[in-house]
Amino acid sequence: VQLQASGGGLVQAGGSLGLSCAASGLRTRDYHMAWFRQAPGQERELLAASRRSGGEPYYADSVKGRFTISRDNAKNTVYLRMNGLKPEDTAVYYCATSQNVNWRMAVYYKNWGQGTQVTVSS
Repeated sequence: VQLQASGGGLVQAGGSLGLSCAASGLRTRDYHMAWFRQAPGQERELLAASRRSGGEPYYADSVKGRFTISRDNAKNTVYLRMNGLKPEDTAVYYCATSQNVNWRMAVYYKNWGQGTQVTVSS
């Protein structure tokens, strides 16, 4: 199983970035798919989740209204569109998969991408 995240970079505050996470060795339709981030000295934070059953995505309060998670199961890929970026969004962003009902908790995510750096300058 491999999750390949891409799309990070440097952007000015107020700008936008789009992240992609291409999965191989599994079918994304069988998994909850999520994006996390981790800033230096901080815990890994769940930002957005797309459940395998569908329904409304989950968003953390810190990104609600600015970030959008989507998936294309035909391409085995999950996306994160980030608008209105702030300096406090600077972190390494990870995609991950889970099949556990406790999808809100990082410990229940089995597969992780390598992370992609997002840096927002003020």
